[in-house]
Parts: sequence; C-alpha cells; structure tokens
Amino acid sequence: MDLQSQEAILRLAQAKDPSSLLVLLGAPDPEAAEISAETVISGDPAYAGALAGTQLGLDVYHVLDDDVRADVPDDVWEEQIGLMADVLDGDALVAAVRAMRPS
Repeated sequence: MDLQSQEAILRLAQAKDPSSLLVLLGAPDPEAAEISAETVISGDPAYAGALAGTQLGLDVYHVLDDDVRADVPDDVWEEQIGLMADVLDGDALVAAVRAMRPS
C-alpha cells in the first residue's frame, strides 16, 4: 500500500468513526493483499508510512470476495472487475485478506 493511500486512510479514520469504514482491496497477489490488510488493521509492518504503529482495526475485504460480489450490480462488476475475476486466483486473494481479520 503506497504512502498516499495510508495517509488518506488515516485521515478518514480520524475524521469518521472507524467502525463505519470498510477498506476494499484490489491487490493482484495474495502477499500484497495480506500486507495491505495488515496495514489497515494492525499498522504498517514496514514502519514506513502514516500507519506505522497505528492500529486502526478497520474492516477489510478483497474485491473478489463473494460478500463484496453480492453487493455489486452485474453491469458494474463486468465493467470494473470482470476481467480481473477471470484471471486472478480469487480464492487465494480472499483467503489472504480473511486471514488478517480478527476472528
């Protein structure tokens, strides 16, 4: 997750009730998805960005999660996500993000 994204997420979490926020990731590989999920939940593991040492505990999902898919209109899904869903390992991506969420 780039530094600008971390700063934007931190500003939102400070301005809003964090329990009302949801982070939706589109990372193309499980490792990147896991690191991004960890960053918005527990803080930046690299201690390089605005979320270093900051535990926001935000809800986080991968865009390919079935829970997300159920809420996206079919035409939007096809236009914005469809090809990605066809070529990426959605199960591995969803599992990587889900594993970072508190039980």
